[in-house]
Amino acid sequence: MEYLQFSIHNVKEGKFMKFLQKLGKALMLPVAVLPICGILMGIGYFLCPATMQGGDIEGVRNLIGLFLVKAGGALIDNMAILFVIGVGVGMSEKNDGTGGIAALASWLMMTTLLSTGFVTTIMPSIADSATKTLAFDKIENPFIGILAGIIGALCYNRFKDTKLPDWLSFFSGKRCVAIIAGVVSILASVVLLFVWPLLFGALVSIGKAIVGLDVVGAGIYAFLNRLLIPTGLHHALNNVFWFDTIGLGDLKHFWAGETSKDVSWSLGMYMSGFFPCMMFGIPGAALAMVKCAKTAKKKAAIGILASAAICAFICGVTEPFEFAFMFLAPVLYVIYALLYGIFTMITVALGFRAGFSFSAGAMDLLFSSSLPAAAKTWLIIPLGIAAFIVFYIVFYFAIKKWDLKTPGREDDDVEAEKKAVLSNNDYTAVAKTILEGCGGKENIASIDNCITRLRLEVKDITQVDDKKIKSAGVAGVMKPGKNSVQVIIGTKVQFVADEFSKLCE
Repeated sequence: MEYLQFSIHNVKEGKFMKFLQKLGKALMLPVAVLPICGILMGIGYFLCPATMQGGDIEGVRNLIGLFLVKAGGALIDNMAILFVIGVGVGMSEKNDGTGGIAALASWLMMTTLLSTGFVTTIMPSIADSATKTLAFDKIENPFIGILAGIIGALCYNRFKDTKLPDWLSFFSGKRCVAIIAGVVSILASVVLLFVWPLLFGALVSIGKAIVGLDVVGAGIYAFLNRLLIPTGLHHALNNVFWFDTIGLGDLKHFWAGETSKDVSWSLGMYMSGFFPCMMFGIPGAALAMVKCAKTAKKKAAIGILASAAICAFICGVTEPFEFAFMFLAPVLYVIYALLYGIFTMITVALGFRAGFSFSAGAMDLLFSSSLPAAAKTWLIIPLGIAAFIVFYIVFYFAIKKWDLKTPGREDDDVEAEKKAVLSNNDYTAVAKTILEGCGGKENIASIDNCITRLRLEVKDITQVDDKKIKSAGVAGVMKPGKNSVQVIIGTKVQFVADEFSKLCE
């Protein structure tokens, strides 16, 4: 346990972890849009079951339901594009919208160059492989969206001040960012053209290998399904187990009205385990996060997590919950995926069988319970209670034990820092003193700020003079990393950050 704690601490303090946490914060804006979409879809499915199960759509009630499903689905189905803009803007210095434009340019470039129609034209042999074709059919996924957002933001941060020759001066500065992002995206597309189908194919092969492991195989599949959500590669495994890629098709046969006698496996075993986790496990985990949230941010955490839990329970839309913490606390996300694997094995072993045509929420459980392959659906009550309790305890313990940064626990959420007051309202003088304490502008590698802190990366930490910085009248100084300096200023941090940036120009 001590070794695990030491390892997690090192990962948390590393640059990669800082990058992931910054990415997680950038994703919070698009994630905040998703819960209302899931709620609209849940109400819509309730009013108009035909939108999920098929059949005629007639009458005012059904039409209202269809309207709500389409309204919610408009954003859920285009979640990747929301991530493109959110990450592009959120990870750009000063949250500049130019990063969002560059990110969108990157997304359009990559999804066009990696679309099935185009790749089969330039490489006809891909059309001969069902797996490779399927891989590019699924290219418009959150992973590519996040990648495009990162490309856009990094290109903005690196090239926003680029000065070109006079005859190209129109494209200098911010105007060149989207162009450079496009060039980078072409190179990324070339790499993905060869790497993406290999990754996709490898996961299909893994899926085939674990089919014969029965209950254990179902648990491994559920674990990998959740673990791969951020990359979009979970589609590879889904097509092995849910559809007819290798002659399995758990979902297809379940909804066709067949039973286990008609197939070579226990029908529904690759869907059943998701129900207790999504319907009850996620609300339990969400409650743990709310309990662990700092007082100043508890209401904001409830706003995000409560609506995400309702989404998951009603219609099995889990992305609002998962993307709210997967990059802020990746260790916790791995634990979350493991819980899916464990509960799937337990659920399948106990004989609970249900299926979904959309996702493992209450609506699909209700609709599937009357199908021939459904069995022991009453077990959702004890399984659900167990999932709620276990998810709650595990999440609460992990968050507290390792101080994981789930919603409401970010560093810039400290109430005392919000109440910090500068003793000097001459922001230029304050910024100048801080800069001198940091070793001058030659020692500054990057400048950023949150709600209460000026966040700096320096080239040489030994040049940083804490006493000099504190003499500016700031509330405190922290050094969370080998080259990181955080100056606690309070809610007026933006004014100091602006002056600090001017001094470093």
